[in-house]
Amino acid sequence: MDMRFTLVASLTLALAGCPGGGSKNGGGKRDYADPTAADVVKRLEQQHAERTGFSAESVMDYWIGKDRLKGTVLVMGTTGKKVRFNALSPAGGDVLADMACDGTSFAYVDKQNNCQLSGPCDRSSIATLLRFELEPEDFLYFAVGTVPIAATDGTVTWDGKSGHEQVTLTGPNGTQTLEVDLRGGRADVIKSELKNSSGTVVWSVENADFGNVKDAAGKEHRLPGKTRFKAPNQQADLVVEWGERTLNPDLTNPLKFQVSVPPGLPGCGQT
Repeated sequence: MDMRFTLVASLTLALAGCPGGGSKNGGGKRDYADPTAADVVKRLEQQHAERTGFSAESVMDYWIGKDRLKGTVLVMGTTGKKVRFNALSPAGGDVLADMACDGTSFAYVDKQNNCQLSGPCDRSSIATLLRFELEPEDFLYFAVGTVPIAATDGTVTWDGKSGHEQVTLTGPNGTQTLEVDLRGGRADVIKSELKNSSGTVVWSVENADFGNVKDAAGKEHRLPGKTRFKAPNQQADLVVEWGERTLNPDLTNPLKFQVSVPPGLPGCGQT
């Protein structure tokens, strides 16, 4: 059976049935004051402020050259458009691909195909490995269980069956929908989708298996154990199973976000 299909199917089942990840949890009535869209946005912006960096071991479904692989990827990121990926070989743990954004530029070394890419750090950088365009800062939000916010004005309705808030935000960047669990003081983003002004889906994300993760100061945050990201326009479907993860580690050393490119290495896609 195709490993990618197995991973996607497993996450779909998890999203449908696990605590915090689907609609089987009875909601009843709110156990808190009725929120406004501004209240929800404020909670998510608070997450942005409190979750400024991470390092993690994950199992991803990713690309190296023309090959799509499922394996361990070591990843870390912090504010300021800084992110680093080490894709490890499923056969033995050697680094197959190394990619980093240092806030200004990016470098990518494909050790399997013996080639490299480099350029400005922008929404195209992450696509060298994961095959979808995404701002490095937005990837940070997804990795720590929150989402970028496309607008601040909107509506909120209560879904008594799931116990989640259904939020719609509308602004110049398009329309963003969110399913958020606010029960018990939490602010779990179960699902979110962004459509541009023409109604085309730009991206969507689903989270499942929420649990507590301590940051470097000892404070606990609820983060998803599984994340599925889609970018339909780019035919991208990324599934991440998060393993050991550290929130807000010390990532001030700039060398953590620099990749050494061997001299004379040809560009990927060049003969």
